[in-house]
Amino acid sequence: MKRDISRLARHVRRRRLLALGAGIALLAGAVAAVAAAREEGAQLQGTLMLVQEGRNVVEGVDQAVVFFTPAKKPKLAAAEAVPQIATIKKAFQPRMLVVPVGSRVRFPNQDPILHNAFSVSGGNAFDAGLYGKGPGKTVTFKEAGLVRIFCNVHQQMAAYVLVVDTPYSTAPDKKGGFSLAGLPAGPGTLSVWHERGELLSQAVTLPASAPLRLSLAVSKPRVPRHLNKFGKAYSTDSSY
Repeated sequence: MKRDISRLARHVRRRRLLALGAGIALLAGAVAAVAAAREEGAQLQGTLMLVQEGRNVVEGVDQAVVFFTPAKKPKLAAAEAVPQIATIKKAFQPRMLVVPVGSRVRFPNQDPILHNAFSVSGGNAFDAGLYGKGPGKTVTFKEAGLVRIFCNVHQQMAAYVLVVDTPYSTAPDKKGGFSLAGLPAGPGTLSVWHERGELLSQAVTLPASAPLRLSLAVSKPRVPRHLNKFGKAYSTDSSY
């Protein structure tokens, strides 16, 4: 009788240990699942305000760029299609592009006149040369940073390519609201750029506890003062 009771007690203890182990495994799995979800699905929301001479400026806030760069370098996927900045009626269109490092950008000419897109922006400097109407040339941007693009023929033409080492970027809406989703949890840098201001960056850790309120001073002209590709002043005759 005592032997049977002892066997029963051992059996009960084993069942309890197995149940406890299963519970711990389930808990660990749940924690891992939550961590994975946070890793893949953190969000960052906020509002951007442009400030000029102490006044809030609403117009043009949707032309800003907001991007998040994780502390752990993310993988960058190559773009399936080559984006373009075309010359149309003596203007670059679109005026602004955001591309990952290593991207190619084509500069077609849709005008019946000659253009010459160029940039002297550091490691991304290029000179497309004079080109007439047609598909134009393709340029590869190998370094992160802002590329200021001008036309060597027409001084009033300006465009920008923001080369980033992150896949997480967006533009605010017309009221300055922005949202980035699918971000990796953990530390990183949130950056904001607008052609009339300087690059604004701040450290953030995701997930964020509350929406952010950002303010960026703007004062630069839409077409900054610049020289031609030879470092000389433009000729006053740019009719061709």
